[in-house]
Amino acid sequence: MASLLDPDARGRVILVGAGPGDPGLLTLRAAEALRQADVVVHDGLIDPRVLDLAPATAQRISVAKRRARHTLPQEAINALIVAHMKAGSVVVRLKGGDPFIFGRGGEEVEAVRAAGLTVEVIPGVSAALGCAAAAMLPLTHRDHASAVSFVAGQCKGLTEQDWSGLAGQGRTLVIYMGVATAEQIADKLMADGVAPDMPVAVLEKGTFADQRALKTLLADLGPMVAREDVQSPAIIVVGEVVELSDADDKLARWAKTAETLA
Repeated sequence: MASLLDPDARGRVILVGAGPGDPGLLTLRAAEALRQADVVVHDGLIDPRVLDLAPATAQRISVAKRRARHTLPQEAINALIVAHMKAGSVVVRLKGGDPFIFGRGGEEVEAVRAAGLTVEVIPGVSAALGCAAAAMLPLTHRDHASAVSFVAGQCKGLTEQDWSGLAGQGRTLVIYMGVATAEQIADKLMADGVAPDMPVAVLEKGTFADQRALKTLLADLGPMVAREDVQSPAIIVVGEVVELSDADDKLARWAKTAETLA
């Protein structure tokens, strides 16, 4: 089958991963798709320089989603994509990170296929990979971690999830969308057997100009997120590999301050 990036083809949907923030991490194939777009349906926090790759005549529609504040519900986004494609437009659905890692890309592909249409997916650098690299944090390492897992920190029934075995010696756990539930996440991991002194990092706005990388111990995760006023987007990394990163050690600083005040 011919590529959906055929410039002569009309009425198509291309799901594009925009990466974690830095426009330099956009793939060449993603840039090619944007240059052909008639309509760009994009997430929030997409760098304007990425949007500028689309033709000036292209319609740009923001469907930004933040915690408890959605521009459009997912079903409406699906319907919007399908409607523009049926009208003959080249629709680029531009998503932060990678479309298939906590990006609801699977749901959008299902919606397009259910309408009897075809869709292409162009992967992007995921938040976990981009943010970890920006913090010099290797998610795997021959001496420290031979496995890595990804979970959503805002999943339904968080306390009922079985996370045992996902974090610990020789394993790395990456938690997306976990800032608002950081304290509950720490409690859950410790209840599931992870040591309270396991290193943990919070990577805030990774690859953006104002990124921050903070590290502490698991037992201090919730308090650190609160006292450092960590904001989304951010990911949490749990595992021995955190010690290899350039993240700022916030536990040591807090302990020193507490000792001075005592």
